[in-house]
Amino acid sequence: MKHRLLYLPIAFLFILSFVDCAKKGTPSGGPRDTIPPIIVKSNPENYNTNFNGSEIEIRFDEYIKLKDLSKELIISPPMEYTPIITPLSTSKTLKIKILDTLKPNTTYSFNFGRSIVDNNEGNQFDYYKYIFSTGSYIDSLKLSGRAKDAQLIFPEIPTTVMLYETGETYSDSLIYFQKPTYVTVTTDTTGVFEFANLKGGQYMLVALKEKNNDYTFQPQNDKIGFIEKPITIPTDSFYSLTLFKETSDYKVARPNQIGQNHIIFGYEGQVDSLNVQLLSASPQDFISTFYKDEKKDTIHYWYKPSIEADSLNFMVANGARLDTVTVRMRELYKDSLNISAVKTGVLKLRDTFKLRVNTPITIVDAEKFQVITKDSTLVDATVQINKKYNLAEVFFPKTEEQTYSIQLLPGAITDFFERNNDTLQYSVNTRLASDYGTLNLTLNNANRFPIIVQIIDSKYNVVAEEYLTQSKNVFFDELSPDKYFLRIVYDDNGNKQWDTGSFLNRMAPERIIYYPKQIEVRANWSLNETFTLK
Repeated sequence: MKHRLLYLPIAFLFILSFVDCAKKGTPSGGPRDTIPPIIVKSNPENYNTNFNGSEIEIRFDEYIKLKDLSKELIISPPMEYTPIITPLSTSKTLKIKILDTLKPNTTYSFNFGRSIVDNNEGNQFDYYKYIFSTGSYIDSLKLSGRAKDAQLIFPEIPTTVMLYETGETYSDSLIYFQKPTYVTVTTDTTGVFEFANLKGGQYMLVALKEKNNDYTFQPQNDKIGFIEKPITIPTDSFYSLTLFKETSDYKVARPNQIGQNHIIFGYEGQVDSLNVQLLSASPQDFISTFYKDEKKDTIHYWYKPSIEADSLNFMVANGARLDTVTVRMRELYKDSLNISAVKTGVLKLRDTFKLRVNTPITIVDAEKFQVITKDSTLVDATVQINKKYNLAEVFFPKTEEQTYSIQLLPGAITDFFERNNDTLQYSVNTRLASDYGTLNLTLNNANRFPIIVQIIDSKYNVVAEEYLTQSKNVFFDELSPDKYFLRIVYDDNGNKQWDTGSFLNRMAPERIIYYPKQIEVRANWSLNETFTLK
């Protein structure tokens, strides 16, 4: 017995020799899952016919979730009542509960885009389509094309492209309140689109860049493009649609008093010659004036003396169109005279120095405007009133790398209320010509005039332009170093501006052609480019 007790500690030590010391660490977990979810069963099966149910179940091999479903999902034809689609969080089963009454003998497509992802790694099950037909067969015709923007070099994405079946009940007004027969979207900046599972027939092809994503045209917010005449499916044609923003129908908004003697009149749409006239009773010495806002569709109306009344009635005339409007009056303070420079800092040699005045300008005294160089040399200047936008414009010759001080002595500007400015001073400077670049542009195949040649920046602001009525080379100087786009606007109606189109009038916008590459302007660099028009 004693011998056996002696062997026990030896056996215990022998067992310990086979046990490793514990080590701290984190399990690697294996390689990262990169495989998207896999469908194991659909009920009813995809591409089934004679569908008459209201629920669809699609089961996956792992837990999935729906990401940005409202943006990604496209149901074609669109349904009046949006189906309920789950899971809201995560599940192995995707369920579709249809709330709409389905059309007979129609193929329906649910394109989930990139909304289906696995729960753990977010692997996308890209562009899964569930398709069924309420008839005895699946429609299989296709239609493809490209949507582009009338003004932009690349179209905005996504753009909605729609087909309206043109039958006895079709009218152009349907696009304003009724969803289309089929719908698809563009997914990248090429603007290419494709319809699938179409049935044969005649259709109106329309594209929308929507704000509300409701498949109806809202002219105030949406861009539209269209093919002028109905198209027939099947077809092998590749269609091109040009999107544009329509000019709203003219409408005057309710005026608003914003100062004791200051009322603003907002409006929408095309204006020919807007005129505002007071209809209410006024003092014998009553006078008024108005000018247009620089940035907004707004008229600034000023009058004197003040009128004590609860409201005032006005007639607003736009050509032959007459509107009567009423503004409620309030007790407000008078506007004090305020003068500011439209632009300070760097001026180019061809730029005009402009002053923005918050009350109507009536008189400018050029002798009280002084332009002085940094070495105290007085520069001759002329001043004029821009009555359209109520600006004082100061013209003076400029030289390279110079600083100019523009001084307004008291009384240089007199406003509508016979108030004068105090002494004011502004500073601007010019740069060396070598700080800028130039562009000499040769136009080939330019045989349609007039045209507008424009240089625009990355935000589509016009940096420089020239109006041509005949073919010649175009030279742009004083271009700040940057990357630009170059484009040609065909001014078909000769009004020296780009004009948009109209869906109801089947009028396309004036054509714009972009130079095929972006141009880079460098300091002290002269570019020579040839633009071949097609």
